[in-house]
Amino acid sequence: MPYFVYEIKPAVSELVKNLEMLKEFEAYKEAKDFVKEQRNKLSAEDKTVYKIIFSDNALQAEEQLMEKREAPIVQEWEK
Repeated sequence: MPYFVYEIKPAVSELVKNLEMLKEFEAYKEAKDFVKEQRNKLSAEDKTVYKIIFSDNALQAEEQLMEKREAPIVQEWEK
């Protein structure tokens, strides 16, 4: 299964995300290095997020990115 790198730009609402697939990689290290390069190019006020998704195909990767997830509960000892 390949690794997909997505650029997520701020959207009007949290329900809709602006996703753009940038590249597909076979190895995690290559994807991680690419994302680091992209993040280093961002300015301080830029709200763009880069994510790596491990998935069977691009459609499944986008579905996973669009899912609304609950915020994790932080236990007292984790603070």
